[in-house]
Amino acid sequence: MERIYLDHAATTPMHPRVIEKMMEVMNNNYGNPSSIHSFGREARHYIDLARETLARSIGAKENEIIFTSGGTEADNMALFGVAESYQHKGKHIITTQVEHHAVLHACQRLEKMGFEVTYLPVDEIGEISLDDLSTALREDTILVSVMYGNNEVGTLQPIKEIGEILKSHQAMFHTDAVQAYGMEDINVNELNVDLLAVSAHKINGPKGTGFLYVRDKVKLVPRAFGGEQERKRRAGTENVAAIVGFQEAVKIASEERLVKREKCQGFKKIFIEKLAAHPIVFSINGLLDKSMPHVLNLSFPGTNVEAMLVNLDLAGIAVSSGSACTAGSIEPSHVLVAMFGKESDRLINSIRFSFGFNTTEDQIIKTAEETARIVSRLTK
Repeated sequence: MERIYLDHAATTPMHPRVIEKMMEVMNNNYGNPSSIHSFGREARHYIDLARETLARSIGAKENEIIFTSGGTEADNMALFGVAESYQHKGKHIITTQVEHHAVLHACQRLEKMGFEVTYLPVDEIGEISLDDLSTALREDTILVSVMYGNNEVGTLQPIKEIGEILKSHQAMFHTDAVQAYGMEDINVNELNVDLLAVSAHKINGPKGTGFLYVRDKVKLVPRAFGGEQERKRRAGTENVAAIVGFQEAVKIASEERLVKREKCQGFKKIFIEKLAAHPIVFSINGLLDKSMPHVLNLSFPGTNVEAMLVNLDLAGIAVSSGSACTAGSIEPSHVLVAMFGKESDRLINSIRFSFGFNTTEDQIIKTAEETARIVSRLTK
């Protein structure tokens, strides 16, 4: 049985070119980048080249890139770093109800530390209102954190418009771009973003590495102490092989972004057309025109998310849901709750399909046909 992986929004397989580059470094370059001898200098050179590539990919300066262990650390570093650095100017933070838990849980922790957080609501496609943001802004607002693209339903937020609103305000602007990076065209200067978080394993790079872009005007209290790595902003010996792998993944993503976007948009169209050819009921969570091309979240009335996931897995198809299934109970997706309310049936019948570089049209057709069969069987 062919196994089909359609959970690329959770994590992606490493690209063969990435593995090759990492193996080359692991086999030949083991020096500590902080050492001054030739082995250390070679390792440092690899990091410098990677930093240059990553900075260029978002229109940033090299000294504005901080390597991290991934998106969660990058988000945490941004929120706690800014909060501690600018609390003398105010203790009010604005975010949204649909953020990744790396942001939401950090905000909840900041509330316990005496900060006030406003959680902006979203409409039924998962988008915030710019009027709501403007109304929520106060003189003592020091940080606004709005994700670029949602990891569950794919909805893109109006990042550029938010940046325009914040141009004349003291608040720093942070965006979690973990899901959007490599798929959307991102330039931090055009967007007026001050901090931006990215993770390598979402773009066919290795797990355990990422970066935080920090505009050079932004003060950031570090979260890790020990060494003077990353210009004293993030202590700890750098993972050279992973960083080189990250660099290669970014190069590939830059080369193939437009082709990949078109391919994924085509997959969405085929998937929906194939489902619609069957006598089943389904609806899209979000709006296709305002979402990232590789994420498709569908609601299947009359089904149960756990039964759907189990049946699809038995058919060799790996997908995900907006719900975390643990010990037979369902924790409703906070994203779907924000979009549709706590009483909506979509909370218990929605599935996320997400595509990647090794997804084929045949796999999309097979998954759509198998999904239709399972839905038909479960709703009889």
